[in-house]
Amino acid sequence: MIKETRRRKLEVFWNHRFSEVDLVPDAARTTQADPLKVEHPDWVTPAAWWPHGMWNAAAPGLRSFKVALLRELATRFDLDGFQIDFSRHVPCLPVGRQWELRGQVTEFMRMARAMLQDVARKRGRPLLLAAKVPETLEGCQIDGLDVQAWAEQRLVDVLTLGSRTMDVDVEGIRAAVGSDVQLQPCFDDHHATDGYRYGSSEFLRGVFANHWARGADSVVTFNWSVASPAVLASLGSEAGPLTHEIAYQEVGDPRAMAGKNKIFAVERRGGYPWAEGYLNRNDGAPLPALLADQGPEIAFTVHISDAPAANAEALLRGVFFRAMPEERFEFRLNGKLLPVTLRDADWKDGQIFSPAPQPASGGKGQYKIDPGQRLLRLECAIPKDAWQRGRNRCAIRVMQAAEGADRAAVQLEKLEVHLRYA
Repeated sequence: MIKETRRRKLEVFWNHRFSEVDLVPDAARTTQADPLKVEHPDWVTPAAWWPHGMWNAAAPGLRSFKVALLRELATRFDLDGFQIDFSRHVPCLPVGRQWELRGQVTEFMRMARAMLQDVARKRGRPLLLAAKVPETLEGCQIDGLDVQAWAEQRLVDVLTLGSRTMDVDVEGIRAAVGSDVQLQPCFDDHHATDGYRYGSSEFLRGVFANHWARGADSVVTFNWSVASPAVLASLGSEAGPLTHEIAYQEVGDPRAMAGKNKIFAVERRGGYPWAEGYLNRNDGAPLPALLADQGPEIAFTVHISDAPAANAEALLRGVFFRAMPEERFEFRLNGKLLPVTLRDADWKDGQIFSPAPQPASGGKGQYKIDPGQRLLRLECAIPKDAWQRGRNRCAIRVMQAAEGADRAAVQLEKLEVHLRYA
């Protein structure tokens, strides 16, 4: 791995998952707890989703053990840096006390930093330290990760933001940590953001173009499988969708995506039960959202990376559950009324399961279309003077409910802006 990475003139980082599920030697899950957890129960904090608990950063013995392990790796292998991955998994501190105990994680980062600087001095070149943390400052605080203190104390060089979310608050994290820390949003397309597993090339462009537009220094993919057939066969792995190959030729450079079609979507909740805290869960995402009949408007933020252009056309798409074909909706973008130009009462989406709950993300990524599914798809043409680069406010309300309708409120499942270039 190191040799092949060097051959491509790339830096080599070791990813260290701070708290992993218990594994047997062949990497399959086991019903047996890690022997270290049995030997050192104080190194473990309970987790509602995993019977053996997660590693506890508040345990001094665990911190020392991990730093010794990382020192061995830093000494044995020709690495450029380490990434401490808190996204696999949380909690890494006792639930309910994460922010109270934030100093314990900071102490671990301080110990890791000092160790890497010691190894770097002896070998004569730097060893960088990165950390994979939530995509918002609030999320970092919920999980007990004081990224602002890390930056102030110069304990970290790179922050990888989020894992399976489209909406990464690069601006907010930047304001907290300053310009000396590199910020790189991450997108996991295996445990993808809910409802968008293995999205189109246009969708992936929208995700990564927004990351760049919001101030990212670089971007990261996670759980993507792209390699030659021979390499995949040698690893016993399956290839990901063709969209991943296309994306790898585009998403690392905003110029490669300029002037190409994109889809900008609003985040959906759910799909990740393997965490207790903030990371990965998207619990604060605005969709799905209930719309009361003739009630007040509900507003959403849509980030659009591209400025209006003469050769670009944009449309707004909403997908609704429990909406009748004759119901009337009002759409406004940045205060401008958008007339409905398309109404499809027979729309289907294999990744929307309402009224059943959304299943956990992952798996094979094969979704069957229910022939009996009836979603309402509405589209509105967006005039060029109605949208802008950056944040856009989209407001929706039910103007006229179906006559005689006696049912639960309409649910907005998806909200997207589709940008097409001539």
